[in-house]
Amino acid sequence: MPTPIVPQELPLTDIDWEPLIPLIGQANRALAHYDGVLHGVPNPEVLLSPLTTQEAVLSSKMEGTQATLGEVLKFEAGEEPEQESRQLDIREIINYRQALRLAEAELMSRPFNLNLLLSLHDVLLNSVRGRDKARGRFRTTQNWIGAPGCAIEEAQFIPPDPKLVPALLDNWEKYYHLDRPDPLVQLAVVHAQFEIIHPFLDGNGRLGRILIPLFLHEKRILSRPMFYLSAYLEEHRDSYVDRLRALGQEDGAWNAWIGFFLSALTEQAAMNASTALAIMALYEDLKHRVLQLTHSQFAVPLLDRLFEQPIFRSSTIEGRPGMPSKPMIMTLLGRLTQEGILKIVREGSGRRARILALPQLVNLCEGKEVI
Repeated sequence: MPTPIVPQELPLTDIDWEPLIPLIGQANRALAHYDGVLHGVPNPEVLLSPLTTQEAVLSSKMEGTQATLGEVLKFEAGEEPEQESRQLDIREIINYRQALRLAEAELMSRPFNLNLLLSLHDVLLNSVRGRDKARGRFRTTQNWIGAPGCAIEEAQFIPPDPKLVPALLDNWEKYYHLDRPDPLVQLAVVHAQFEIIHPFLDGNGRLGRILIPLFLHEKRILSRPMFYLSAYLEEHRDSYVDRLRALGQEDGAWNAWIGFFLSALTEQAAMNASTALAIMALYEDLKHRVLQLTHSQFAVPLLDRLFEQPIFRSSTIEGRPGMPSKPMIMTLLGRLTQEGILKIVREGSGRRARILALPQLVNLCEGKEVI
């Protein structure tokens, strides 16, 4: 029978720094540019909200979910998918987003720690598949990774013996907070070692990816914990998995992994910056158009609400701070629909409310026309 892996103690002593130096420089420049873009985004929680949801979609997709950004937004607007499996997918994605937001809020008052990690796991598995797998607790039994339903003898990877997990996590947490020669290399090691330890029975992949923006923010590389790496990792899934699996098994595997991770940061930072700039450009264009069309003092607050939730029921806007009366809201939405800025996703009938969408924003975040 294959034996559980025994991870190297951190910090690593066998990193070959010379070939990594150019990659470190590229990643730092790309992240600095992206952070400059973040600084220029007014109210990023609102304008980049769809990107946060898209990150949750893509990270969950790596664990087998099939739901899309559009389906999540429609679900939150009140349109449930017919398939129960898709509903479960969506709830997992919503939990992921809630965990991201909880982490951001907690980091404002205290540094990252293992108790926060347990809290994030608790949120992640709330009322979804895996909720019965020691939710909010580190594992005390052996787990393994392989084809669905495979026995441990057929496993592709066997994480450490559960008796070692507390000491490994203690070492990992201390390393997370160390001052190391380069924080991006440190992050590559933090992420990989977490995946090697696999401290939970379920949810390790998603939590490992949540750690990335938290670390970048805590180390003051990014001004906000908003960094979305899952698009790159999903596109390069085979390389991502192969390089992780080689750690501790092959000579030079840590350097190969770190090089892969630095390249991922560089490319994804450029993509994130480009998307954020495109969202800001769309916002400014629509702000000008909506003001021209409506001549209303409520035009900009309404547009902010549409960016925060680009698929919505009109009733969700009523009563929000800064919003006008219901008749005025209906008039404004009607005008924007008539001009093609908004699109009807579902007509209302009886008690079932009409659902509208801001298609340009949804399609921009999806990277293709879906509405």
